[in-house]
Amino acid sequence: MKRGKRIWLVKPSHLPVRVMTGAFILNSGYTMRSADAAAAGRLHGFASGTYPGLRKVDPQIFVRLLSGGEMLLGAALLIPVIPSAVAGAGLAAFAGGLVGLYFGTPGMRRQGSIRPTEEGLGLAKDVWLLGIGASLVVDDLMEWTRR
Repeated sequence: MKRGKRIWLVKPSHLPVRVMTGAFILNSGYTMRSADAAAAGRLHGFASGTYPGLRKVDPQIFVRLLSGGEMLLGAALLIPVIPSAVAGAGLAAFAGGLVGLYFGTPGMRRQGSIRPTEEGLGLAKDVWLLGIGASLVVDDLMEWTRR
């Protein structure tokens, strides 16, 4: 973004949301790296219940890939030279997977409703990440079309 003689790689208004979400996701991925076999099995079982293709992946490998993906996404959000549209697209894709877990896992929603149960509240909140990612993409695309 160009303002006067200064060229911004990322809009200053994007920085707070990118730093907060990026730090949270980076920490989540870093923490997940130390998951033991039992934790990896639980996480893998939960994810493969909604996404059956994941059943073919070893639980330990799944957790390593998920951990690495989260750390990569968190870093992309934190590094200001990566355009917000790119980081936002990654965030929206990741959050879309989490929201898919919410809708696809039995017991996460109240019967006949999109409202969460107590068990589903943690996943339902991930819709905010989807909104943040979509907002970053849309805002950057609108900025690019104005140039």
